[in-house]
Amino acid sequence: MYLALAENTIQLVPDGTLFFHIILIVLMVFILNITLFRPINKILEERERDTHGRSDEAREILKRVQFSVDKYEHSLREARAEGYLLLERQRADAMNWRQGELSTLREELSHTVEQEKSAIRAQAQEAQVNLETGAKRIAGEISHQILGRPIIGI
Repeated sequence: MYLALAENTIQLVPDGTLFFHIILIVLMVFILNITLFRPINKILEERERDTHGRSDEAREILKRVQFSVDKYEHSLREARAEGYLLLERQRADAMNWRQGELSTLREELSHTVEQEKSAIRAQAQEAQVNLETGAKRIAGEISHQILGRPIIGI
C-alpha cells in the first residue's frame, strides 16, 4: 500500500518549477563564478605564474652558474697548461744549461788531460835523457875503473 502511494507521488512530467530550477542553477553558477571560481582561478593562475616564473628564474640562475663554472674550469685548464709549459721550458733551459756546463767541463778536462799528458811525455823524455846521460856517465866510470883509463866517446 505504501508502495502504491509512492508511485503516485513521483512526477515525471516537467512543469513550471523545472524552468525555475534551471534558472536558479544558472544564476547560482553565474554568482559562484563571479564570487568564488574567478578569484580562486586567478589566485591559482598567479601561483602557477609565480612558481613557473621562479622555476624559470632558477633555471636561468643555474645556466649562469654553469656558464661561470665552465668559464672557471676553462681558465683553470689554460692556467694549468700554461704552468706546465712554463715548467717544461724552465726544465729544458736547465737541461741546456747543464749540458753546456758539462760540455765546458769536458773541454776543460780534456784540455787539462792533454796538458798533463804533454807534461808527462816531457818528463818521460827528460827522464830518458837523464837516464841516458847518467848511464853513459856510469858506464864511463865503470870502464874507467875496470880499464884504468878514461874512454873517450861515451
